[in-house]
Amino acid sequence: MSKILVIAEHDGGKLNASTRKCVACATKVPGASIDIAVLAADASGVAAEAAAIAGVGKVLVVENAANAEPLAAVYAPQVAKLATGYTHVFGPSTTFGKDVMPRVAALLGVSQVSDIMAVEGTHVFKRPIYAGNAILTVEVPADAPVVATVRVASFEAAPLGGNAAIEKVDVAVELPAHTRFVSRSAATSGRPDLQSAARVVSGGRALGSADNFKIIYSLADKLGAAVGASRAAVDAGYVPNDLQVGQTGKIIAPQVYFAIGISGAIQHMTGIKDAKTIIAINKDGEAPIFEVADVGLVGDLFTILPELEKALG
Repeated sequence: MSKILVIAEHDGGKLNASTRKCVACATKVPGASIDIAVLAADASGVAAEAAAIAGVGKVLVVENAANAEPLAAVYAPQVAKLATGYTHVFGPSTTFGKDVMPRVAALLGVSQVSDIMAVEGTHVFKRPIYAGNAILTVEVPADAPVVATVRVASFEAAPLGGNAAIEKVDVAVELPAHTRFVSRSAATSGRPDLQSAARVVSGGRALGSADNFKIIYSLADKLGAAVGASRAAVDAGYVPNDLQVGQTGKIIAPQVYFAIGISGAIQHMTGIKDAKTIIAINKDGEAPIFEVADVGLVGDLFTILPELEKALG
């Protein structure tokens, strides 16, 4: 039997959708028995959400004031201790998972498997390389724990309907004192989270300025969508880097993706290849984005977007 521990990602007392996608990946492992670990200062709400995921056996709750903020240096030794007896430890390939899981792997003395996009066996996985242009099959030793991040864009969220037991666990490990939480600075836009949104509107360098990027925000608000951007737009200072979509940004899989003024460089395409429908607007009819777009419109975005908003009512 494969005993799999999924590390829950949460924020503001709410479970992140990435956790359900990790569970979906875990169910593909032959003979999987799946538990979820929730580390928090007060885990009651998150634990209840985790327990409702179908396929989960139990939810391990580690409540500690030190877990109020998801500090990798603090989480990792606790997760490594919890991993005792488990064959696999999975976390999402999000900013959270990429921060925590390598430390867990190091503490357990194993190499991490990154960005699992398919499960071929208990110890055989597929992951993308070369900006998604090639798929690598990875086989890891069977005599050591498997520590991995899951490419959440490659999996549908596991369904709800579960009723897992919730068990409080006391993890007796010494927590590091060299890392401490000082403050959090985050924009509150009221828009959906970029990594889990069903609709995303992204802008590129063609917007020309941060002020012009406001038309992207306006369309996104009209559609109830999250906002993204190409690396070129981020590097130009139009938007903060937490909106970057692509190989060095966020990997997403929305139902609908609007690429506005984005040429479609391969690094950007890596981040959106799992989108269900891609709609591109660009004045360059030869832009690479049109090769993958399901719907393409050649024209001036500054003319098209106001008309589109007007049509939306």
